[in-house]
Amino acid sequence: MQFGLFTVGDVTTDPTNGTTPTEHERIKNTITIAKKAEEIGLDVFATGEHHNPPFVPSSPTTTLAYIAAQTERLILSTSTTLITTNDPVKIAEDYATLQHLSDGRMDLMLGRGNTAPVYPWFGYDGSKAVELTVEHYHLLRRLWDEEVVSWEGKFRTPLQGFTATPRPLDGVAPFVWHANIRTPEVAELAAFYGDGFFANNIFWPKEHYIRLINFYRQRYAHYGHGEPEQAIVGLGGQFFIRKNSQDAVNEFRPYFDNAPVYGHGPSLEDFTAQTPLTVGSPQEFIEKTVAFADYFGDYQRQLFLVDHAGLPLKIVLEQLDLLGEVLPTLRAEFDARRPANVPDAPTHASRVAAAATKEEVDA
Repeated sequence: MQFGLFTVGDVTTDPTNGTTPTEHERIKNTITIAKKAEEIGLDVFATGEHHNPPFVPSSPTTTLAYIAAQTERLILSTSTTLITTNDPVKIAEDYATLQHLSDGRMDLMLGRGNTAPVYPWFGYDGSKAVELTVEHYHLLRRLWDEEVVSWEGKFRTPLQGFTATPRPLDGVAPFVWHANIRTPEVAELAAFYGDGFFANNIFWPKEHYIRLINFYRQRYAHYGHGEPEQAIVGLGGQFFIRKNSQDAVNEFRPYFDNAPVYGHGPSLEDFTAQTPLTVGSPQEFIEKTVAFADYFGDYQRQLFLVDHAGLPLKIVLEQLDLLGEVLPTLRAEFDARRPANVPDAPTHASRVAAAATKEEVDA
């Protein structure tokens, strides 16, 4: 089981004192948080991709390459790479470059995003989002898997005898997760290629995601990649913990009430009852997180959103220290319940080894 963080990179005013970080401060704080993630023993750090205020992570590969240079074992990922509005050629080359710079310590999570105006900013029609997702991803896979590509589609100019450079490290393309909260076509795409499926279940009740994940698992098996329980699943989550449960609630409430993603909506109590958000004691956090597998099946990656809603860096780092304290228990709980036939999350090393084994068998 991989545990990690994801950030949406929002620049939000701290509602308790009215201070707002600058973009410079927010970007530099992201680096500090990523390094802290490695320090406390987490496996993954992921950043989103946004091109609109109040968010700052418009260039994920730049940020992740900078983090790679200052870490040793942390897997670097995206919590959204916009497969719709990015050119697949640029995705192929940018992330292959990151793969080389990080010595394989990376993967990426593709998504459509949730900001409609972004499409015309990059010359696309938002009403074609699903079509763009499918066509762009088919091309991206070919650019990584084939040395020379000739291609023609609907949404970009044709390619004739094109080679994306650099080629993937060790001849193995980066592992891809498909982030999804609502679209069966994306789950189908992930299942077809045997890719990972990341259900960022931080907003809606679990029943919605149970249906979506079960659909992906069934289609994964349909395409011959393994049994449904062997499909590669990741989940989102959120927490705010203190040693005393009521202290956590009192401290986090003003941040929750003013958060750009869910503020001025459901009450904190309703939201924590219906979604993965845990606001309480470390033990409450452990119990709720471990219960995810009861609903969604045994899975491979758990990422948490911590640095949002105006929380200052000092408090975020305190939260990560608390997460580090409970992390061994979380690992032990998940390891104890996972059946032997459920695979680990793919890594570059495991995929290189699998490719070598396949070559030997084919020979």
